[in-house]
Amino acid sequence: MSDEKTEYTISDLAKEFEITSRSIRHYEDEKLITPLRRGVHRIYNTRDRVRLQLILRGKRLGFSLAEIKEIIDLYGVEGEQKQTERLLELIRLRRDSLKQQLKDIKYLLNEFDVLEEKLTANHQPNNLTS
Repeated sequence: MSDEKTEYTISDLAKEFEITSRSIRHYEDEKLITPLRRGVHRIYNTRDRVRLQLILRGKRLGFSLAEIKEIIDLYGVEGEQKQTERLLELIRLRRDSLKQQLKDIKYLLNEFDVLEEKLTANHQPNNLTS
């Protein structure tokens, strides 16, 4: 008999993944996870736990919940090949977006450097009037 846990409470998952119970309920509201109900209690299974892991990984990578839901839903409906193709497409799009953001940030940092140099040169003690 396996000692591996197959049922989890919302508190179990919140503690394990270091997120709030409210976040987990939000993912449930968004139909990303679907726990069983026992009275007023939510009971999450291994599938929900894995989906929660995927949700959190997707968020860390910058994907929206809609994109994460699309990927998770593709797995169940059209199989791994379709999911992989879509995920690769989303990764390419996200990478392109990050590259553009990096380019924009580098440009802004350069602008700050130029401005800082001008301001510093104009405010030297010998340039100040008394």
